[in-house]
Amino acid sequence: MADEKKQRWLEGTYGKAVKKGPERRARFETTSGIPQQPVYVAGDARPGLEERLGLPGEFPFTRGVQPTMYRGRFWTMRQYAGFGTAEDSNRRYHYLLKSGQTGLSVAFDLPTQMGRDSDHPRARGEVGKVGVAIDSIRDMSILLDRIPLGEVSTSMTINATAGILLALYQAIGEKQGVAAADLQGTIQNDILKEYAARGTYIYPPEPSLRLITDIFAYTAKVMPKWNPISISGYHIREAGSTAVQEVAFTLADGIAYVGAAVKAGLDVDAFAGRLSFFFNAHNDLLEEVAKFRAARRLWARIMKERFKAKDPRSMMLRFHTQTAGSMLTAQQPDNNIVRVTLQALAAVLGGTQSLHTNSRDEALGLPTEESARIALRTQQIIANESGVADVIDPLGGSWAIEALTDDIEGRAEEYLRKIDDMGGMVHAISQGYVQREIQDAAYAWQRQVEAKEKVVVGVNAFRSDDPPVTVMKVDPALEARQVASLAAFRRERSATAVKQALEGVRTAAKGSDNLMPPILAAVKAEATLGEISDALREVFGEYRETVVL
Repeated sequence: MADEKKQRWLEGTYGKAVKKGPERRARFETTSGIPQQPVYVAGDARPGLEERLGLPGEFPFTRGVQPTMYRGRFWTMRQYAGFGTAEDSNRRYHYLLKSGQTGLSVAFDLPTQMGRDSDHPRARGEVGKVGVAIDSIRDMSILLDRIPLGEVSTSMTINATAGILLALYQAIGEKQGVAAADLQGTIQNDILKEYAARGTYIYPPEPSLRLITDIFAYTAKVMPKWNPISISGYHIREAGSTAVQEVAFTLADGIAYVGAAVKAGLDVDAFAGRLSFFFNAHNDLLEEVAKFRAARRLWARIMKERFKAKDPRSMMLRFHTQTAGSMLTAQQPDNNIVRVTLQALAAVLGGTQSLHTNSRDEALGLPTEESARIALRTQQIIANESGVADVIDPLGGSWAIEALTDDIEGRAEEYLRKIDDMGGMVHAISQGYVQREIQDAAYAWQRQVEAKEKVVVGVNAFRSDDPPVTVMKVDPALEARQVASLAAFRRERSATAVKQALEGVRTAAKGSDNLMPPILAAVKAEATLGEISDALREVFGEYRETVVL
C-alpha cells in the first residue's frame, strides 16, 4: 500500500511540482554514488527489516553493541595529540585531561612510525613534527609522567612498530606498579591499510602479519583488557575512498587478520572479542550514520558465518571514530567547527564507542590549545546538551536510514566477493586493486568539486578574505635536543645488555616463538626503537611498494 501511494505521489503531486519548477540538481546521490530518492516509505527497506535490526546489545548489533549505549555512559572522548618531545606532549595530555578528556590518544612522529631513531639520517627534519618522538624507554617514561595508567585508557596510533610501543607502555605501567593485566588501551597495529592507503610500513606482508598475530596471542594471555588492533578505515577514507569502500576494505582487512590468527592456531573466540575498528566521520550525515550501522551488521554476520564464532563478543564491531581531516579547509577555518560538529553528531548517532574531534586549524598546522579545547567542548556539548545520547539508535526505523544501511551493506558485500575471488586482501593490495579503487574515487570527488557539483563552503563557493590565523609551530631546535638526549641515553646504558637483548629479538624472528617477550626484554634492557626495528629488518627485510598508475 505504501509503495502504491508513493508511486501515485511521484506521478501526481511530486511530478507536477518538478515540471513546474526543476529541482536543484538533476541527480541526488550520496558520496558513494548511492541514488537518493525524494522521499522514503516503508517498502524502500528490504523485507525482513525486524530481523536485520535486532535490538541493542544483541546480534546482529545493527542498533549498537551495548544494551544501554550512552544511557549507561557516554562514549570515550579521546582527543588525538602528540608533538615535539615527550615533555611537550605530556603537558598537552595533562591539559586535555584537566579539560575533561576521558582517554588518551597518542600521535607519534614519522621516524617513530617508521622504526628510525631521531638521529637516523632519514629522520632529519621530521623529528617531533606530526607527533611525539619516542626513541627509548626514557622517552616513554617522560611521555606518561604522572598519568595513572591503571585508570586511563590509552590509544596509540602506531602500526609497523606497534609491538615495540606496546612493550614500552607495558614496561612503564609496571614501573608505576600497574600489572600488565590491568592496562587498558588500543594499538592501531593495522599494516594492511598502510600498504593500501597510508605508507608507514616497514616489513613485507608475511612477517608483518606474524607480528600482528603474535600480538593477538600475547595480549590475550598477558594483557586481556588491551585491544591488540584497531582495524582502520579512517586512512582509507582520508586517501579518497567512498563510504562503501571504507566499509568494504576495512572489513576485508579484518577478515585477513582473523584468518591469519586462526591459521596460526588461535581460537577465534580467544581474541576476536578484543578486536576494535577505527572509522572516519564524513560530511554526509545520513550516509555516515547508515555506514556505521551497516558495518556493524556485516561484521557480525562475517564472524558468525565465516569464522564460526560462538561468543557474541566476537561478533561485536566496536569502533573509534575521528572526524574527517580531509574535509577541513584552510580557507575560512572557523567553518571547520561546524563541519566537525556535524561529523561528530553522525558518529554519535551511528553508535561509536570513542571519538576524536578535529580542531579547526588542522588544515594549517598542529592544533593550538584553544582549538583543541573547542574540539573537545564540541563533544561535551553533543553529549550533555543535544539530547541525542538519551535514546539508543534514535534514527533506527527511519525509512531513509534503513534503506541506506541496506544499500551500503549490499554494495560492501559485492566488494568483499571480488576480494575473495582475488585470493584475499593481501593479494588484492599486491595487485594494486584496492589502491586503484581509492584513487579513482578520490579523482571523481576532486572533479566534482572543481566542477562545483559538490559545494565546499569557502573554497568553491561563498568565498571571502580570511583573517590572519595563529598557527602552532614546532620549535626547530627540538630535533637537536632530542638527538642530544638520545646520545646521552646511549652512553649511560649497558651496551652488553643491549647487544644480548637485540640478539634475542633476532633469534626469535628467525624462529617461530612469539616476538613480544624478546621485544619487551629489549626495551627493558634500554635498546632503542630504531635498534629493535633494525634487528627485525635484518631478518624480515623491507617492503617495496606496488606502484599503481
